[in-house]
Order: sequence, then structure tokens, then C-alpha cells
Amino acid sequence: MSDVLRRTVVLGSGSALPKRVVTNAELAAQVDTSDEWIVERTGIRQRHIAGEGETTASLAIDAARKAIETAGLTPADIDVIVLATATPDQTFPSTASKVQHELGCKSAFAFDVAAVCSGFLYALGTADALLHRGMGKRALVIGAETFSRILDWEDRTTCVLFGDGAGAMVIEMREFPAAEAATAPGVIATKLHTDGEHNCLLYVDGGPSTTQTVGKLRMKGREVFRHAVVNLASVLGEVLEEAGYAAEDIDWVVPHQANARILDATAKKLGLPAERMVKTVELHANTSAASVPLAYDVAVRDGRIKPGDLVMLEAMGGGFTWGASLLRA
Repeated sequence: MSDVLRRTVVLGSGSALPKRVVTNAELAAQVDTSDEWIVERTGIRQRHIAGEGETTASLAIDAARKAIETAGLTPADIDVIVLATATPDQTFPSTASKVQHELGCKSAFAFDVAAVCSGFLYALGTADALLHRGMGKRALVIGAETFSRILDWEDRTTCVLFGDGAGAMVIEMREFPAAEAATAPGVIATKLHTDGEHNCLLYVDGGPSTTQTVGKLRMKGREVFRHAVVNLASVLGEVLEEAGYAAEDIDWVVPHQANARILDATAKKLGLPAERMVKTVELHANTSAASVPLAYDVAVRDGRIKPGDLVMLEAMGGGFTWGASLLRA
């Protein structure tokens, strides 16, 4: 057994939101809904919506710059960029390539991953694996979305749920004595899942190869809710078992910010107190792949997540895709 422990450590995080804030009251003036209806069913009170000149790439770039600055690095220090999004600027090339160019990360290779709301977990798992394989020392991992551009603004069951934003992390491969495994920072364990059987429950009704259009988001909310609670509780258990921890050891859960009721139900199923859940859904709504890194950055900057804390990241999205990652801050 090796006496050296290798882990990818989070050096810094960053986030970005569009300037425009849209309240529930503003939405109620456009579709048949109300602030009370939205808050009772989702916990959402407002969301940020991208305006002219604000794109998935521009939000990703802003979040990435903050993460690199917080890490005390420069763009030249980044070797890998993995960007999770379901709303790319173009069909191709990748949004990550635009981010790489605009940031000036000239030596980094960059690509997108598509796993919808689980995208950041997939991106983090991919970047972690690449660094473990020696394909770089530092990675920039981003979740960025402009979901407002694929919403049906006449469908009150979906248009009230989503917002736009971006979040980013810089991770670096480091080595520690194996004896420090219980306290060393970094990503400890990650589990990812996909079940394509449920495509029809959460999807976009368009695409280059089928309709030659972008399409609009469609969702069967009740069924998605049921699968989300079961799948998230299951994958959290898997990660804890692999890492050798129990639910009570977790300092913070940073969940995908889909719906306050899903967050509460997942916490209850795990036996975790609700106050250990980082919640930003009230102010940001569901920002898909951006929601986990955005919430993580908020909790780091307001002092909730501190160095040494054991943090669980988790998400579920269309596909279905779902996953979780345990790390020590």
C-alpha cells in the first residue's frame, strides 16, 4: 500500500449572476401564477435572467476569473478546463474553448460536458480523473447556464423554476502522507449514474439532429420529484460508504438547487438536519449545472464552509443523470 495520498484540492471558487433580477411578482404579471403559489411549491422568490450581451460563456468567464483570483493563480497556471452546460453558446465549438481563449489559458485543453443539472458533478469527476492520470496539475471546473433561453415562458409549471448563472472551482493535484487521509483536503470520493429510460420526464423538445431547432424545456414535475429524492439519497449513501464516513460526519451538503421541497425531503431521508443544507434556491432558482458551484461559492464567501469542513456535493438532472462527490474543504 502506497504511503502517499494524492488528492485534487479546491484552491478557489467563484460565481457570476446576470444583472437582471426577476421576482415572482413580475412573473405573475406574465403567466397565471402567484408569489404564494411559487414559494409554497418551490421555495423560489426570485431568479437572475441573462440580458443582451450576457451568455453562458460570459457568465462562465466571470466566475472563472474570480475562482482563479481566489486561488492566487493566473490563467497561465491552468492546464485543463472542463465546462458543464446544457445551454452552450453554439452547437460547436465548445463553450469551454471560448472561455479558454478569453481567459488567456493558452496551455490548457478545454471541452464541454453535458449532463444537465448533474453537469458540474460530471465535470468535477472528469477533471479529478484527468489530474490523477497526470494530464495536468491544475483544472478549472465550471458550471454555467442560460436556461432562460430554452424556457417556454407561457408554461407556468416550468418557467418559474429556472434562472441563469455560473460557478467555478480551481482544483490542483497534491500529495499528502497516507497517514493524513482523515484530515487531508481534497476530493475523497465521487459516484455518477445515468438512466436513459426516463428521457421523457425532463427534456428539451428540439436538437440539431432531430428538429433542427433549439427547442424548449419540458418536464413532468411530480415524477421528477419522486425520482430525485430516491436517487439522491441512494448516491449519497454510496459515496459515504466508499469514503468510510457516516451522514452525521458531514458538515455541509451543497445540493443542486432544484426545489426547496426536494432538498428538505433528501435531508430527511438521510437523517440530516436541514440547517446543514446550503440553500440558495430562494434567490437563484434552479441554475442547472451552475447551481452546485454557485451555492458552494456563496457558502465559502459568507463563511459557512471553512477549511477542514467535510462537504458533500450532489445533483440530479435530465437523462436522468445523478451523482455526488465528497470533499474536504
